[in-house]
Amino acid sequence: MPVRRFATAAIALLGATAIQAQGRAFTPADWYKVVTVGSPAMSPDGKRIAFTVTTVREAENRRHSEVWVVGADGGAPQRFTSSGYESSAPRWSPDGAWLLFSSQRPGSRARTWGIRMDQPGGEAVEVDRFPDGSLPRDKSFAVWSEATSGDTATKTDAFTAMQPMARPPYGSITQPLDPKRFDGRHITEMRYKSNGPGFLPGPREARVYRPTQVWMQSFAEGSKKRMIDSTVYSRRAAVVSPDGQWIAFTADPAMRPDSVVEAERDSLAELPYDARRDEAPRNDSDIFIIPVGGGTPRRLTSAMGSEGDLAWSPDGQWISFIASPTRVTSQRLYVVPVAGGSPTNLLGEWLYEPDGYAWRPDGKIAMWAAIGGRSGYHIVDPATKQIREVIGGRRRLSGFTSDAAGQRVAYVATSMDKPTELYIAGADGSVERKLTGFNDALRAEVAFSDAERFTYTSVGNLEIEGWLMKPHGYQPGRKYPAVLYIHGGPHSAYGENWFDEFQNLAGAGMFVLFTNPRGSSGYGAKFTYATRGRWFAEDYQDLMKAMDIVARRPDVDSTRMGVTGGSYGGVMTAWVTAKTNRFKAAQADRMISNWWSWYGTSDAQGLTEFEFMGKPWDNPVMYDTLSPIRYIRRVKTPTLIVQSEEDHRTPMTDAEQWFIGLKKQGTPVELVRYPRSTHDLSRTGEPWLLVDRLGRLRQWFTHWLKPAAM
Repeated sequence: MPVRRFATAAIALLGATAIQAQGRAFTPADWYKVVTVGSPAMSPDGKRIAFTVTTVREAENRRHSEVWVVGADGGAPQRFTSSGYESSAPRWSPDGAWLLFSSQRPGSRARTWGIRMDQPGGEAVEVDRFPDGSLPRDKSFAVWSEATSGDTATKTDAFTAMQPMARPPYGSITQPLDPKRFDGRHITEMRYKSNGPGFLPGPREARVYRPTQVWMQSFAEGSKKRMIDSTVYSRRAAVVSPDGQWIAFTADPAMRPDSVVEAERDSLAELPYDARRDEAPRNDSDIFIIPVGGGTPRRLTSAMGSEGDLAWSPDGQWISFIASPTRVTSQRLYVVPVAGGSPTNLLGEWLYEPDGYAWRPDGKIAMWAAIGGRSGYHIVDPATKQIREVIGGRRRLSGFTSDAAGQRVAYVATSMDKPTELYIAGADGSVERKLTGFNDALRAEVAFSDAERFTYTSVGNLEIEGWLMKPHGYQPGRKYPAVLYIHGGPHSAYGENWFDEFQNLAGAGMFVLFTNPRGSSGYGAKFTYATRGRWFAEDYQDLMKAMDIVARRPDVDSTRMGVTGGSYGGVMTAWVTAKTNRFKAAQADRMISNWWSWYGTSDAQGLTEFEFMGKPWDNPVMYDTLSPIRYIRRVKTPTLIVQSEEDHRTPMTDAEQWFIGLKKQGTPVELVRYPRSTHDLSRTGEPWLLVDRLGRLRQWFTHWLKPAAM
């Protein structure tokens, strides 16, 4: 269908439905009232589902998580963990007698706690007899991979009392003249900071490589874990066969020690980009099998790529895994005969990629995947390679969990106007029921906005998925401002889920447009990596074509449009304002303005080394021409910049450059710097600061796009 004709059809479709919102508009303060449901775990008998409930304690400026349980046949959910502690990651003992969960509690070093479910009442107690791992059919023991532990003794010397970052690292040439008079940071390692953890102290002693080994532990009372064999190389992702006789794991194809593997990786990283070498398929891991008691490994695969997510078929005849031959090809689900043979690709040329899977007792495979901006739960038949979606719809699903018999599946679901809740259905997708309603009261009070989905044809005849969310209180015949949202990544994606930022601007009376331009995930690897080496080219056009479609709507005021985004969306926002003056306001979050300075200050240099084919000095033209700061003289759009003080992914320096550049030429600009915050402020930041940010975005766009409302 020609682009012009398709766009006209999209306008007619989007304008056909006028929704008069019921209930009041969302405000930033409503964020404190939203409850997040997650991490469901169904009991082995399928009668109960444990899950986490995360709320916000506004007065304390923090989130709080508890473990709740609800009957699979319905009924009121019940809280099972103390409200005085943080509890998460629920799971069941193999016999269902214990509900296990993670928690850190005063006076105890335990991380795993348990509540008896086969006896009435009782307090949570420390539990160490149910390690989380792969189980045989009789569920008598668990197998897992774990790094060996070393000497935990702390080195004591003249620098012990210093702050960790101030101590001279192993091998350093300089050291403080007086340890009491130096409280700075001494850095010798390439990786000395990380978004979230912050600054990382250097090693105090020569590095000792501790390979990941295979461990097992019986569930009998008083049993202890034991290591199966001891090797100089790592054995990862261990899973045990249903009969309990064999263990499969992944390892370096040549079984080289970790030190050798890392030395090779480090030496390659120092070399300039070379397409022939760096784009060639690599065999980074293979699957091996050993007897459960240990012994000589037998190689099962030798394909290019890295095999992962191993699982045994119920009859023990096959091992399944997820892999792709190169980074830029789609992940596939494979099965390989345990007796030996070539792996079989079960997905063929299916467009999408698996997010996860689990064998069913009947020998078929349950697989879940992103289908563009939504989710799908599928049944895959290994015998016929048939893929059948049984649970889907316009929503996002996560946390799939089943009973031991494979009769039921529980999961968390969310859609545009509905925050997360817990659902259950038959394994074939039948008889779906909602089990929780933690957000029902809020939804009765606040009219969350829905969004209309549309697709359009962009450059190269590529179909792009997009959504347009109507403003609260929408009335036909009126014109409203519109704001374009650009996601981060660039390989993340927007989709069919409730999102506070969209509701925030829709609640302020604005259309919100969001799309998944090429480079987004959820549409296959070819789509995801279509922007590699071509940032701000066709992806920019994808965004502008969506804006063109919306701007032609009779209910959109094309003279009052804004643009915003974070991370990749932040640098794209800067790029957009350097390329066009069609937007009357912009907000750049976690932005990048200068790829040279970003490379030298970020913890994620690997992003551009891959996306831009090399380091800045290997490919200076690309780093230069894709830096928005080179074109800042063109920027006239009033811009709000939001940046976090402890963001080591997109550090403050780029926001400062953009701010000064705009300020020097008289473009309206504000820079808001959030303390104690990382790259994840908008997702997991301190509640007060997160809500403050929502308020500032709303104020900024209201000021420039709805001046009469101020």
